[in-house]
Amino acid sequence: MTDTEYLNLALAKINSGQWFGFNSKDQTYANIIVHDSSITKPTEAEVNAKIQELKDAEANKKTKKASGKAKLKAGEALTDAEIEALFG
Repeated sequence: MTDTEYLNLALAKINSGQWFGFNSKDQTYANIIVHDSSITKPTEAEVNAKIQELKDAEANKKTKKASGKAKLKAGEALTDAEIEALFG
């Protein structure tokens, strides 16, 4: 996933609906505009924390998938997280 994709996903996870947009083609934190007056723009630290949370979850899923494959090959039992990572 690109940095722009992570930014958009993080913003979508912070609040639901079409509450944000960008005031230029350059989709960065500085260019975020809020369309919903009931929502305040999250801080850059909040957005960066959400992005890191998403990246960590993705890395964890990849780790569980690799672990699950290794266990399947070895005939070992899988954890629920490994099953989810392998089969959805």
